[in-house]
This record gives sequence, C-alpha cells and structure tokens, in this order.
Amino acid sequence: MSQAGVPGPGMSRTELRAALSLSGIYALRMLGLFMILPVFALYAADLDGVTPALTGLAIGVYGVTQALLQIPAGLLSDRIGRKPVIIGGLLVFALGSVVAALADSIWLIIAGRALQGAGAIAAAIMALAADLTREQHRTKAMALIGMSIGLAFALALILGPVLNNIVGVPGIFALTAVLAIGGILVVMFIVPRPVELHIHREAEAIPAQFGRILAHGQLLRLDAGIFILHAVLMGTFVVLPLVLRDEAAVLAADHWKIYLPVLLCSVVLMIPFIFMADRRGYTRAVFLTAISLLLLALVGMYALPVSLVAAVALLLVFFTAFNLLEAMLPSLVSRVAPADCRGTAMGFYSSSQFMGAFVGSVVAGWLHGQFGLHAFFLCAALAVLAWLLLARGMVVPAKLSNYVYRPAGRPVGDGEALAAQLRALAGVAEVVVVAEEGVAYLKVDQQHFDESSLP
Repeated sequence: MSQAGVPGPGMSRTELRAALSLSGIYALRMLGLFMILPVFALYAADLDGVTPALTGLAIGVYGVTQALLQIPAGLLSDRIGRKPVIIGGLLVFALGSVVAALADSIWLIIAGRALQGAGAIAAAIMALAADLTREQHRTKAMALIGMSIGLAFALALILGPVLNNIVGVPGIFALTAVLAIGGILVVMFIVPRPVELHIHREAEAIPAQFGRILAHGQLLRLDAGIFILHAVLMGTFVVLPLVLRDEAAVLAADHWKIYLPVLLCSVVLMIPFIFMADRRGYTRAVFLTAISLLLLALVGMYALPVSLVAAVALLLVFFTAFNLLEAMLPSLVSRVAPADCRGTAMGFYSSSQFMGAFVGSVVAGWLHGQFGLHAFFLCAALAVLAWLLLARGMVVPAKLSNYVYRPAGRPVGDGEALAAQLRALAGVAEVVVVAEEGVAYLKVDQQHFDESSLP
C-alpha cells in the first residue's frame, strides 16, 4: 500500500538514481529544444528562402510532431519496453539536430526541428519513472522531472545567446545532438532496468479513458489554458529577440543579461503567490490574478513605447505570471482528474502544451510578416483575455492527494465490496477499484486520512 506525499521510508538508492537520471535526460532534451529560442529569429534572416512565417514554423514545428507522437510512443513502450523507445526517440532527436546543424535553408531547418519533435519520449520517461519507483515516492520522482524542465528552460534562455556568440546557431544544433547522444549513454548505463513493466494509470495514458477525458469540461478548460500559455510563450520568442535588438537597442550577445535577472526575480516574486494558493486556499484568486498579469504584460508589449526599462519591467511581469501558471496548471489537472485517470489527463494536457507551442510560433511568424513585430502581442492578449473569461467558470476542487492502494498478500476479489469499505474510511473522497490489476485508486484528505485504517 502506498500514497504519494505521505511520510514514510525515504527513496532507495535505485529510486533516487532513477529519478535523477531520468530528470537529466528530460532536461538535456528540453535544453536542446529551447536554446535556439532567444537567437533563432535573429539568425534566420540570413537563410535562403526565409520569411517571418517560415521562421515561426521552424521554431514551433517540433510541437506538432511531439504532440501527435508522445502518447503513441508511450503506448509502444508498454509493448516493447521503455528503454528501447527512449533510446530510439533520442536517436531521432539527434538526427533532427544534425539535419538542422548542417542546413543552409529554412526548409531543412524546419525538417530538422520536426524530427527533433518526433523523438517524443516524454510519456515513455514518465512510465519508466513509474516502473522504477514505489507509489509513495512516485510524486517526488515526477516533481524532479518537472523541475528539470523548468531549469532547462531558464538555462536555455541564458545559454542560447552566450553560445550563439561562440559557436553560432549551427553549433547550438550540433551541441544538441551531442546532448542527445549523452542522454542515450545515460539510459544505457545509468538508468536502472525495471524488473517488470506495469500499466500505471496514475502516470500513463489509457486508450479506454480517452472519451472520458475529452468529455470532461473542467479538464478541457485546463488543456485550453496550457495551450494558450505555451502559444503565447513560443510566439513571443518569434518576435521578442527582434524587438530587443531593433527597438530596445540591445545587442544580441547581451540578451542573456536581460533574461538572467528577469528570470531570477520572477521566481522570487511568484513564491508569495504560491504560498497564498497552496497554504491559504486562494487557488482560484491567484490563478485568475496570474492570467490577468500575463494579459497586462502583453498589452504593455503591444501598446507602450519600447525602451530597455519598459522591456525589462514587462518581461518581469510576463515571466512571473508564466512561472506561476506553469506551476499551478499541472497540480490543478491532477486534482481535477478522476482518481484512475490522472495519467491519461496528463497525457492530453502535455499534447495540448506542445500543440500550443506549434500554433503560437506559426501565428506569430505570419503576423510578423503581415502586420509587423507587435501584432502578435495584440493577438496574444486577446487569446489570454479569452482564457481569463473561460477560467472564471473554473471549479477548484478540494485539495486532495492521490493514493494508490495495493492490498498486501491477497488479490482483489469483489471490487465493489472493497470500494465500499474504502469509501467508509475517514478522509477518503473518491475510490476506483481496478480488480484485474489488484489496485485501488483513491483521492484522500491527508488531514483526516489514516493509512493504518486500510483493510
């Protein structure tokens, strides 16, 4: 029996090694994807056949292949194993990086970026993390992976301009291929090998649940939110480097000097909001405030005269809101999703995120070509306004923890009887028993739930 978040024996060496190594693989991959964000729009102007629309497509095309292939790749890992899928995905990612590094036209870079996204390993990594950790430590492992993504994004914005000044964008793509090969070596020699594979409903997408998730109104609101958030983020980086260089008069090599303090300060500024949401129960108010701050930053980027001071101030508001929403949305998905559908809900959430990255980049590139650099900020502000109106109807569920219960030493016989027993326990809010797997999925109130009362 086990529970995410309930105190108990610490992570074993194997579990810690699995969590750290898988986090490292994910971070290396995302670092490679993100390092071109702050520099590519500047580099692309000299490529054969380039247009602003194609620049946007090159930045975001990885999102559509990632969105379409990550769930199928996760399902394939159930059949042939996690490590073969992860290694294969990293090889495809490395191939795409080499294609982009050698490209002398925008179309070849688009092909390379599409291949990078086709190396969709996110779902397989999550499934392997679930295979290698006990349920009571699984949330910690997933949290480490999530933190690694945020760290990779922050490092990418700083390293991108620095590396561009040393090796150029082709060199960044080549370095990305090296990082992918390094990830393969980590999978082969450092990541533990699972004893056996299991289907983990709390970590994997289950095809039989797709209809339930797609018909769940509250989850669809959250999916729409992450779609818009990453469309805004990626679209912003199609035009922002040009705005900083051409209108704020910041040399491309110095852009990291803006991103570094802004990102650090934004993390500090978001902490009180997280405290109010998590400890004081103001989740809905903080969530709506963050969307409103994002809207304010985008309106400012569109309407205010460009200067270095204005750019820094608006980026500080932008990243504070972005980091806050990026932290809150997965937690809300986990709380809203039915007890046995968390993995499927997170799968659709991730696909929405990657599809948003694609759409935002393409739209930003097209708007730049048709109406100028600032047109995207107006479009993004309207999209965030629509999100704000949509989010006002959000129902914030009670703060419950996911709990996976495996009756020790005996198979689950009568699932309904066991479910009735579990529902009668103090602090248990939701129960789903999957008898054929010998597992009960619960949502519990930690303040009132006593693990020792389990049958």
